[in-house]
Amino acid sequence: MPDTLAKAQVRAEAARLLALFEGQGAQVVETPILQPAETLLDLYGEDIRARAYVTSDPMMGEAMLRPDFTVPVVQMHMAEGAEPARYTYAGEVFRKQEDDPHRAPEYMQVGYEVFDRANPAASDAEVFSVFSDILAPQGLRAATGDLGILLAAVRGLTTTERRRNALLRHLWRPRRFRALLDRFSGRAQNPEGRKALAAGDPFEGMDAPVIGLRSRDEIEERIAALREDMTTPPIPETEVALLNDLLSMRETMTNVCENLRDLAVDMPSIMGAVERFSARCKALEARGVDVENLDFEGSFGRTTLEYYDGFVFGFYAASRPDLPPVATGGRYDALTRVLGRGSEIPAVGGVIRPELLLAAGGAA
Repeated sequence: MPDTLAKAQVRAEAARLLALFEGQGAQVVETPILQPAETLLDLYGEDIRARAYVTSDPMMGEAMLRPDFTVPVVQMHMAEGAEPARYTYAGEVFRKQEDDPHRAPEYMQVGYEVFDRANPAASDAEVFSVFSDILAPQGLRAATGDLGILLAAVRGLTTTERRRNALLRHLWRPRRFRALLDRFSGRAQNPEGRKALAAGDPFEGMDAPVIGLRSRDEIEERIAALREDMTTPPIPETEVALLNDLLSMRETMTNVCENLRDLAVDMPSIMGAVERFSARCKALEARGVDVENLDFEGSFGRTTLEYYDGFVFGFYAASRPDLPPVATGGRYDALTRVLGRGSEIPAVGGVIRPELLLAAGGAA
C-alpha cells in the first residue's frame, strides 16, 4: 500500500505541474512509451544501449522504452507542428541505473518545450523563469551553464578536424574528453602499442584472409589516420589553458559575462556564443530573474543526454545532496536540424521530476 500511495501522490503532483505548464499556453501532448531504437541509435550511437531498455517488436523492429520525451516531441513538432509552439507532457521514462542501484529505473517527468525562432534569448529566459517560478516555494538552488560556448571553444582549437571532432564527440564524457585533450596537447603519451601499430605494414607476409567486422581497406585507413595523428603538432598550450579556464569557471551570471568577454579576446571563436550569453542575461533580467545571484558553471550540462547545444540549467535541493537534480533543461537547436530532415527551428525546454520535488518539499 505505501508504494501505491507514493505513486498516487507523484501522479497527483505531475497533474498539478502539467496544469501549471498548460496555464503558460502550452499544448498537452503524449508520446508512445515504446520508441523506435533506430532514431536514438543514430543520434547517440551504441552508447545509448547502456542507458536504455532495449527490446524488439515484430512490426517496429528494435525498440526502446522511452528514455526521455524530448526526441519524440521534436519528431512530432518537425512533422506537423505550427510555429511558434509550446508543449507540455507528463509520463514515465525508463533508464538503467547500473552505477547507482538506489536510483529508480522508472520515474515520472513533466516537461515544457518552446519552439520559437523569433528570439532565442527570450525563449531561454521564458523557460528558465517559468521553472524558477514553479519551483520557488521549495527554495531550490539553480545552476546554469552554456554548452554553446564550450562547443565553439573546441571548434576553434588549432588542430586537425579529426581531433576537433573527437573532442566534440566526447564533450559529454568528461574523463574521456580530458584524456584526449591531454594527449592532443602533448601532456600525455599515446596509448601503449600505438607506435608499433602505426609502424610498418601489419599485413606484410600474411597469407590468411582478413576475418572480422573491419575490412582490410578499413584497417589500412585507420592505420593511416593513426600515422597522421602521430605527426600532428600538439594543440598550443595557451589554447589548452584558456579552455581549462572556461571549464573551471564558477561565478554568478553577472560576473561571468565580463570574464567571458576577456576570454573571447584570446579565443575569438567563442565571441558569437558570448554575445548570445549576454543577450540571455538581459532577457533573464527582463523576466525578473536575479542574475547577480544566479550561478554559472563552465562544465555544467556535460553529463546530460547529448542533444543540448546551448543554454543549460538545473535546480537542486541544497538540503538533500543525495537527490538528483529536481529539474533540468536547456537548448537543443541542433536536434531539430537532425530530426527535421532539412528544416530546423530554435528550441528550448526542460523537465521536472515530481517525486523529487515532493521529496525536496518534504525536506523543507
